[in-house]
Amino acid sequence: MTQLSPKALETLERWLQDPLVDEATKGELRALENDPKELEERFYRDLEFGTGGLRGVIGAGSNRINRYTVGRATQGFAKYILEQHNGEGSPSVVIAHDSRRFSPEFTLEAALVLAGNGIKTHLFPSLRSTPQLSFSVRDLKATGGIVITASHNPPEYNGYKVYNADGGQLIPDEAEKVISYIQQVDSFDAVKRISQEEAESQGLLHWLGEQEDEAFTDTVASVSVAREEITSSLGRNFKIVFTPLHGTGNIPVRSVLSKIGFTEVFVVPQQEEPDSEFSTVKSPNPEEREAFTLAMELGEELNADLLIGTDPDADRMGAVVRDKDGKFVVLSGNQSGALMIHYYLSRLQEQGKLPTNGAVVKTIVTSEMGAAVASHYGATVFNTLTGFKYIGEKMTQFEASGDYTYLFGYEESYGYLAGNYARDKDAVLAAMLIAEAGAYYKAQGKTLYDVLQELYEQFGYFLESLESRTLKGKDGVAQIQGIMNDWRSNPPQEIAGTAVSEILDYSLGINGLPKENVLKYLLVDGSWFCLRPSGTEPKIKVYFAVRGESLQNAKDKVAALTVQVMGRVDGN
Repeated sequence: MTQLSPKALETLERWLQDPLVDEATKGELRALENDPKELEERFYRDLEFGTGGLRGVIGAGSNRINRYTVGRATQGFAKYILEQHNGEGSPSVVIAHDSRRFSPEFTLEAALVLAGNGIKTHLFPSLRSTPQLSFSVRDLKATGGIVITASHNPPEYNGYKVYNADGGQLIPDEAEKVISYIQQVDSFDAVKRISQEEAESQGLLHWLGEQEDEAFTDTVASVSVAREEITSSLGRNFKIVFTPLHGTGNIPVRSVLSKIGFTEVFVVPQQEEPDSEFSTVKSPNPEEREAFTLAMELGEELNADLLIGTDPDADRMGAVVRDKDGKFVVLSGNQSGALMIHYYLSRLQEQGKLPTNGAVVKTIVTSEMGAAVASHYGATVFNTLTGFKYIGEKMTQFEASGDYTYLFGYEESYGYLAGNYARDKDAVLAAMLIAEAGAYYKAQGKTLYDVLQELYEQFGYFLESLESRTLKGKDGVAQIQGIMNDWRSNPPQEIAGTAVSEILDYSLGINGLPKENVLKYLLVDGSWFCLRPSGTEPKIKVYFAVRGESLQNAKDKVAALTVQVMGRVDGN
């Protein structure tokens, strides 16, 4: 134990001596007494309440996610909820969870702590998607929401995201309040918790059912701009293979596709059921081609037109289309976003429903291609920091002021939302839109790949790529900060033979945005790259974007940029 830092040692001893910590947890910690490095990792800090909440490796310790760290966070969130409640009726929180290890247990723990603070919880009895949680907070007029998920992280992770009364993840000033309240919870006996029996008998635990599911899928289906055409003919001639990647998307995606008239939808059988180990994939992430291996096999067998995948909490959607040779191509988040903006806005325009004050919102690391398409249809484009909570914040501002009508929001990381029913990205909605776009263009003799090539020819050959480096643990945090410090203090004058025209350091709070540890370098030819530590994983992400004279020219530009920048990031 002497090899531990003073903070880690003190916190470990407190856990081992606290009578409120169960014996199984203490046993897990005692079993690590000959592994000081692991104990240091588990106790050198409290698990950070970062982008929207907690996310970490499951296990005993203050820097792990477990019932105690969930309970402590919920006690802090309870104070925030009671503060936010306007005094009419009773304060309430909606809670949902995905298919990960301990998700049901953490959900119930959060509910019982809220109940201990006199806050009613609306609880889903089994797994539900993150966008449904956002919708239900708004639909039930709750004071806030919680979803237990680690999105597309590996199986050893789980997480805890919190939402405000708008149904959006907490923005920085809200999160700072919750963090300060959590920090005030200095012992486990400060966590107010009652039993499930007490909570139910006092009317503080309410189980939701099919009515709320139906309300969500009906609302998503109402956003369709081709429902009549899909139902009458197009939906019978378009074959879709779908994989929920063992997560929450299975039922809602199939329900919505059925509601708008798609009859040829086939689910990858090996990935249909919830599985906390995500045993058929290396990572349950629809951003990665490997996640679609089984879907592609089924797609070839069935001669499918489109493959769709959703991540475990169904807030990210990936699509696979056929190229001119009939081979499957995984669309990037930027490509899917540009296609959906083009399809959605063009159909609204055809139907005379495109507002004159329309707005499209994207993040600072998202391609400019979608912005070019949106501008073509007369929409104003807004940029936000990374994180859909900022897009949700814009939506609420538009709704309050009436200055703009929200049309579409998206991130390069496969998150999309059309419609005003939620404040978080929705893979269920995105699956519907990309499917109906595919069916609509198929009726014109075109694939989505064909339409993408048309957009390149019209707006320019935009191309993007993403590199990331995983640097785990205490040392990794320091390495990532060191990389950011190096680029900040020694900015390049040129990269890959192209001069740097401007450096945007978002830690200074520029362009009216909150301060965030992000660096973006603009080059004179319109290319850019951006360094950003992940808010949810032990990674530093580096984004690249170019606009070429041809697709090959764009590929060459991206390759040259990547070699130069990553060489420096890796210390070469």
